Amino acid sequence: MNRLRNRLILAFLAATVLPLAATVWITTSLLDRSLGYATTGELDRVSRTLEATVRQFYQREREALKTDALAGRAQPVTYLAADAGTWPESIRAFWESSEAERFGLSGPGGDHVDYLRRRPGEGAGVRSAAAPAGVDVYTRDLRGLRMEELSAELRATRQRIGSIDSHDLRRGFTLTLLVLLGAAWLISLAPLIYIAHRTSRPIRQLTEGLTAFADGDWSRRLENGHSAGAARDEVGRAVGAFNRMADQLRASRERLLYLAQVASWQSLARKTAHELKNSLTPIRLTIEEVQARLSPTDPADRAFIDQAVQIVVCEIDSLERRVRAFSDYSSEPPIHPELLDVNGLVAERVALLRPAHAATVFDLKLDPRGPRVYAGADLVKGILTNVLQNAAEAAGSGGLVRVITRPAGRCSIIEVHDSGPGLSADAAATLFEPTITFKEGGMGLGLSIAKRDAVVSGGDVALITGQLGGAAFGITLPDAAGSARPERL
Repeated sequence: MNRLRNRLILAFLAATVLPLAATVWITTSLLDRSLGYATTGELDRVSRTLEATVRQFYQREREALKTDALAGRAQPVTYLAADAGTWPESIRAFWESSEAERFGLSGPGGDHVDYLRRRPGEGAGVRSAAAPAGVDVYTRDLRGLRMEELSAELRATRQRIGSIDSHDLRRGFTLTLLVLLGAAWLISLAPLIYIAHRTSRPIRQLTEGLTAFADGDWSRRLENGHSAGAARDEVGRAVGAFNRMADQLRASRERLLYLAQVASWQSLARKTAHELKNSLTPIRLTIEEVQARLSPTDPADRAFIDQAVQIVVCEIDSLERRVRAFSDYSSEPPIHPELLDVNGLVAERVALLRPAHAATVFDLKLDPRGPRVYAGADLVKGILTNVLQNAAEAAGSGGLVRVITRPAGRCSIIEVHDSGPGLSADAAATLFEPTITFKEGGMGLGLSIAKRDAVVSGGDVALITGQLGGAAFGITLPDAAGSARPERL
């Protein structure tokens, strides 16, 4: 479970929920105060007052029109029953009703008030020749006041106010606010989850890598991000430091393991050399004494004895050389580290080997920056001599040996490639172990001694991929800036 990512998300929630709640509270409070200043109530009161005023004005005009009509001050427009077929619809509706009088509006927008009165006659149940049946219509000008339009506007205003009052504005605004703030919060939460995952992932990998490394998995390495920016931040630098630490610890572990093996091999070589030396000395003395004392008369017997003694003495000499090699291998090499010019040492060793391998071509590709290492001069010379000698012998007459020098971090590397037949898998697996001989006249200790001397100098000798089809060795030595104190056996 990614606890760091969850903690980052919880931190975001804790940091945003309280401000979000405060924002909602402040906004709703301001909304309440704003709604307190709303004009809907005033509009409602104004509309009701205006409606009452208009109603009073209309009632007054009706009464004034009726008074003028009854007093004879207003002249009517008479619609006779004989012409009922041509009457307007409003007149016909009044005539067909049982009402004696009626008030109505006419004109554009209702700017005139009409007073309709039934004339006595047949329609009233009385027959009069002087007053034929019909309808008298008295009209009064409202002086530009359009009652129908005003009534329609008042009704629309009342409906609008009623619609506003029927909706809960506070709840609507609050719900809208919550939806907007919630959407913004969720939108901001999504990139935070992504960033938290990206941030916590290398830390989680670093923790897992350290745990695995502590459990013995020395091969664990971490990915150092997918961009240059990721590798330059604190987490990226921590991941890079872990990988470097893992490489250094693994190299140190392998170096210590090899040194432990070398120590056991040296102990065995020391004992073997001592035992062989103790046995070879009396054997040599005895065989020489036998040769001196025996005096056969037959020349053939004498020649046979001399040949047999010579064979035994030669083999004893060979064994003694191996005893001396074991003695040298079992002794701890002296280390006197100093600053060395790598290119100069390579050129010197090649110059010394060229006369013995005149038919071999040496191709030097030396770094123009002139790498410098901190190691013992005698040890480095011995390493170069051994590796170059093996390469020249493997390349043979007309073969090619290529030497490359280059810096590599806090070390310098010397690569030696040859065009020889290369090494088998079995030979490569035990190449640096002592007492293994692959060529006639060899001791089987040269590469083992070279690797030991490189390791105790703070470097290494290892097989690398060849460029010429044969074997290739990489000699690693600590440079002048990043050198470490050499390890002792």
